[in-house]
Amino acid sequence: MTDTDAWADELREHRAEKDRFLAEHRQSPIPPEERDSFDGLPYFEPDPDYRVEATVTVHDDPETVEMETSDGRTIEYRRVVTFHVDLDGERELAGYRQSLDDETIFVPFRDKTTGQQTYKDGRYLELEPERELDDGETVTVDFNLAYSPFCAYSETFSCPLPPEENWLETAVEAGEQARTEGRSTR
Repeated sequence: MTDTDAWADELREHRAEKDRFLAEHRQSPIPPEERDSFDGLPYFEPDPDYRVEATVTVHDDPETVEMETSDGRTIEYRRVVTFHVDLDGERELAGYRQSLDDETIFVPFRDKTTGQQTYKDGRYLELEPERELDDGETVTVDFNLAYSPFCAYSETFSCPLPPEENWLETAVEAGEQARTEGRSTR
């Protein structure tokens, strides 16, 4: 088995685990009346070309960014890093934390699939570095892990919308696709 095969198998297992959570867990965002008919999310096929190396720019004095939410409120985040990626050309994606104590880096984004093949308000990535990132460091950003926020499944959730600085002028055909009429399209 090649490293790519092992990676694709691990990604498929991650997706199956998420589908089980959405179908069975009491905290699932899928409305209870839809869970019996839920047969999993639609996904793009695993594509190693969407596992890209990104050069990191660390923001030593993180700027506060107000993100609008799906229910019309705003939430403050701190822009802690910028990822420089080659996705159909050089692109930049900002990474955020709500609190500087958070370990996870939140990367909300829109791309040319948004509202077409993927959720109408964008998708999210989360990076969990094992330590603080250094300026100029290279990390892997895996768009195959892009997911729809909980508000894609139920209006009872309020979700941050990707700020304009994270609107990509290319199609990212990786990760979760949009659900149609409460059911998977696979």
